[in-house]
Amino acid sequence: MSALTVTDLDLYYGAAQALKKVSLTAALGKVTCVLGRNGVGKTSLMRAVAGVRPIKAGSITLNGETIDRLAPHERARRGVAFVPQGREIFPLLTVKENIETGFAPLKRKDRTVPSEIFDLFPVLKSMLGRRGGDLSGGQQQQLAIGRALTMRPKLLILDEPTEGIQPSIIKDIGRAINLLRSRGDMAILLVEQYVEFAHELADEIAVMERGEIVLHGPKSEISEEELRRRVAV
Repeated sequence: MSALTVTDLDLYYGAAQALKKVSLTAALGKVTCVLGRNGVGKTSLMRAVAGVRPIKAGSITLNGETIDRLAPHERARRGVAFVPQGREIFPLLTVKENIETGFAPLKRKDRTVPSEIFDLFPVLKSMLGRRGGDLSGGQQQQLAIGRALTMRPKLLILDEPTEGIQPSIIKDIGRAINLLRSRGDMAILLVEQYVEFAHELADEIAVMERGEIVLHGPKSEISEEELRRRVAV
C-alpha cells in the first residue's frame, strides 16, 4: 500500500521550473530513495511534499487524503515529518528541548518522547542537557531524526542525512533506517547522493535529472553501476 502518492507535480521558483510532471510513490514499510546530481530538483520535491514550497500543478496524497493544499503544520498533524538538508536544529536549545519541539503537532496526551529514539541513537540520552549547537554534525543529524520520530510520523522525509557526516554515524543512521522500515508502519522517503548507501537501503529507487524523474523502479531492477552512471558529476 502506498502511503504517499505524488502525481504530475510542477513547481516553479519565479519563472524557473524546478519540477516537471514528477510522479512518485512511497509505501509503508519501504524506503523510496531519490537520487540525482546537485540542482536537479530533489530538495524541491521533498519541500513540496512537506508543504514548504507551493506547487503549481499536480497532486499529493497521504493515505488517501489529498494534502497538497495544506500548510506544513497541517501536514505534520497528518503524519508528515521532514528532516531537511542541513538538519536545522535549534542550536541554543538543549537536546531534550530540541526533541520536545516535535510535540507541536501532537495532542497533549501523546506528548511523550518515544523510548525507541534512544534505542536508535543512544548518544542522545547522554546529552539531553547539552545545547544542540555544541553537538557534532553527525550528532545533530541524529537529533534531527529523533525530533522527527517524536511526531510519530506516517511519512518520514530525510533529505541527504549523510551529508558531511563521519562514516561511523552514517552506519548508525543506516541501521536506524533499516529498523524503522522493519516496523512496517511508516513510509520513508530518502534523498541521497551516496550511491552505495542508497542502493543498500532502498526498496524503490527514483533518479532525477533537470526536474524530472528519468528512472524509477524496484532496486532489484536497477544496478548500482547504472545509478553511478546517472548520478556521477
